[in-house]
Amino acid sequence: MLTYVLRRILLMVPTLVGITLLLFVVMQLAPGDPATVKFGDSGGAGMTQSAGVEDAITKFRQKYNLDKPLLTQYWLWISKVVVLDFGTEFNRPNIHIMDELWRRMAVTLSITGVSVFLIYLLAIPLGIMSAVRQGTTVDKATTMFLFLLYSLPTFWAGLMLIIIFGQTGLGLLPVLGLHDKDAATMTDWEYIVDMAKHLILPVVTFTYGGLAYLSRQMRVGMLETIHQDYIRTARAKGLSERAVIYRHALRNSVIPVITVFASILPILIGGSLIVEVVFGIPGMGLYAFEALLKRDYPVVMATVTMSAFMTLLGFLLSDVLYAVVDPRISYD
Repeated sequence: MLTYVLRRILLMVPTLVGITLLLFVVMQLAPGDPATVKFGDSGGAGMTQSAGVEDAITKFRQKYNLDKPLLTQYWLWISKVVVLDFGTEFNRPNIHIMDELWRRMAVTLSITGVSVFLIYLLAIPLGIMSAVRQGTTVDKATTMFLFLLYSLPTFWAGLMLIIIFGQTGLGLLPVLGLHDKDAATMTDWEYIVDMAKHLILPVVTFTYGGLAYLSRQMRVGMLETIHQDYIRTARAKGLSERAVIYRHALRNSVIPVITVFASILPILIGGSLIVEVVFGIPGMGLYAFEALLKRDYPVVMATVTMSAFMTLLGFLLSDVLYAVVDPRISYD
């Protein structure tokens, strides 16, 4: 197993390089020039103003190596990335991207971490219950309710929650940001309570779709397992239904759930653009989206590189977990 893990980690390096190189080239070839976006088009301006803008654009391109060939630009960029230096933002030169990433990541993790925990906490028991009671009214009602949840667009659900629970509705919960304006004057306990109130609606919006999907995956895995011969044998030996389900069937039913885990790590870091936009949360998703609109290439490269790394790490952890839950799987 250790040899397999080390080999996979080594293979992650060229994979990550290939992903970042492809993204780097695509971004550079995409319409739009970050220098023009920052300083504006000098066309139609006066002679003096036009000369000043052109000079600023030239200096900007030289500072960020935009005047060099693509491969040279990429080499200069990746030589800094290996020491976790993503440079500074185009639009805020005094902001170091890595510092901003850590700040935004903490915000995103506060939402996605709670959401993913709730998804697994609720989805696994729901999937087991639905599979064990296959064909009953409970199974049909649960299936219909979860499919209804899964079909709801995230932005619509978020807006409905704002209308119902915000100031325009019941006025029970805050709907924007992570804190009230007077958060700086709060005690530690008041600060935690205030943040918890602000997180309720974003967490609910982020959770319901994943809950519906993961519970269906758990149901499928459990249904496949409980019809196996060894489960019939366990029942024939006189084991209780609880022991059969939780001791014998559950462990072999989580393979589909583990497969989904590979996609969870990048979501934990990257967050949800829709949720962050709807609720005005300054997380990673919103950071990447705003950078893309402003052609802030270093920020886009930093966020996508982080997401790609977490995706590859998620695949590796999923493969390792397969062997943990199912002894029949071996990578030796």
